[in-house]
Amino acid sequence: MAVSTTVSKRIKRKAPRAFLRRTFKRKKPHLRLETDCDLLIHLNCLLFVHRLAEESRINACESKSRVIKKDHILAAAKVILKKSRG
Repeated sequence: MAVSTTVSKRIKRKAPRAFLRRTFKRKKPHLRLETDCDLLIHLNCLLFVHRLAEESRINACESKSRVIKKDHILAAAKVILKKSRG
């Protein structure tokens, strides 16, 4: 048997900075943002999605379901948004 010679390359994923900046300029052209503001917003979105996934997984386990359903995600979103308001 021949040994597989495929080398797994580590893919570096970067934040979609150009897309975020373009979106900000279209929606709110009067805002003056710092240079790294788009990275902070991207990080905030990733943290929200991670919390949403964890909370919806917990909701699915509590209802004895192996699949995360729409209801689990909506309930988790309500909880997370209430916590983030302060």
